[in-house]
Amino acid sequence: MFSFLLSFVASALLTLLVIKEARLHGPALDSDFMGVQKVHAHHVARIGGLSIFLSVALSSFISIWRVPAMTHWLMSLLACSAVAFVGGIVEDYTGRVSAARRLVLTMAAAALGYFLLDARVDRIDWAFSAWPLQYMWLTLPLTVLAVAGIANAVNIIDGFNGLASVVCICMLLSLGYVALQVNDMFVLIAALMVAGATAGFLIWNYPVGMIFLGDGGAYFIGFMLGELALLLVMRNPQVSTWYAALLLIYPTFETLFSVYRRMFVRGKSPAMPDGIHLHSLIFRRIVQWAVGRKEARALIRRNSMTSPYLWLFSLMAVIPATVFWRHTWALMCFCILFISSYIWIYVRIVRFKAPRWMIRHKKT
Repeated sequence: MFSFLLSFVASALLTLLVIKEARLHGPALDSDFMGVQKVHAHHVARIGGLSIFLSVALSSFISIWRVPAMTHWLMSLLACSAVAFVGGIVEDYTGRVSAARRLVLTMAAAALGYFLLDARVDRIDWAFSAWPLQYMWLTLPLTVLAVAGIANAVNIIDGFNGLASVVCICMLLSLGYVALQVNDMFVLIAALMVAGATAGFLIWNYPVGMIFLGDGGAYFIGFMLGELALLLVMRNPQVSTWYAALLLIYPTFETLFSVYRRMFVRGKSPAMPDGIHLHSLIFRRIVQWAVGRKEARALIRRNSMTSPYLWLFSLMAVIPATVFWRHTWALMCFCILFISSYIWIYVRIVRFKAPRWMIRHKKT
C-alpha cells in the first residue's frame, strides 16, 4: 500500500504543477476543438502522462532503496516503459510523431522487455490443457504484438475525462490482487505504483478535465498494463493466460472492432480516426439526451457523464477475471459473454434502439 500512496501523492502534486506550467507553453495545450474525437471547449494541458511517468520513476527509486533486490526488475521495467512513453510525450508536445512511429516505439519497448525481463508469451492455456510455445520466432512476435496492442488500445479508449484512467486503475488493482495471491511481489509493487500515479492524475482529470492523459500517458499506462499482465501470467503458471485476456478485453476488443469497422464496413484505413467508438456513441446518442445543451458547461457535464457507463461495462470483465483468475473454462466463458454484450449494445445504439436502462431523461 505504501507504493500506491507514495505514487498517488507525488502524481497529484506533479500534475498540479504541470497544469500551472503548461498554461505558459502553447505546444503543451490541446486547442483543437473541431476534431472528430474532440469533446472539450477550452484549452487543456495534454501532457498528464509526464507527471504519471515521473511519479512512477520516483516511486521505483524509493522502492529500490527500501528493497535492493528489486533493482534489476524495476529499473528494467522503467527503461522499457520509457521507450514507449517518449514517442507519446513528444507527440503531445509537437504533434509530429505519427501513429505508426509511436506504435513502432512501443513494439521496440516490448521487444526490450522480452530480453531484459524475460516477458514473453510462452504458453496458451485451454480448459483441460496448455499449449507450450518454445520457439523465439513465434514467441517474440506474439509478445511484441500483444504488449504493443494493449498500449495502443488504451490510447484508443482515452476519449473522455476519467475513462481510460479509471478503467486502467481497476485493471492494475486486479493485477495487484492476483499478484498478492501468488506472492509475486514485483508485479504487486509495480501495479500499485502505476495505479497510484494514475489515481493522483485522475483527481485533476475528472470530472472537469483540467488536464488530459495525452498520448504519453496512454502509451505508458497501456504498456505497463500489458507488460505486467504478461509477467504475472508467465511467471506464475497457476494464473491462467485467459485471466489476462479477460482483464484486458475491453480496450482490446474496442481496438479490434474499430479496425474491422473501418476496414471492412467503411472501407477506410484502420488508422483513420472516427467518432463512432462505443464511448463516442454513448456520448452523442445517450448522454446528450439527458443534457441537451451545447454550451461549454453542458459539454463538460456530458463529458463527465459518459465515462461511468464504460467504467461499469469494463467491470463486467475485470470482476470475473479477478474472481476466477485460475479457472480457464470460466474465464473463456466470460470472454464470450463480454464480446456478445459489446456487440449487442453497440448495434442497439447505432440503430437508435438503446436499452431504456441506459437512457437518463433530460432534466428540465
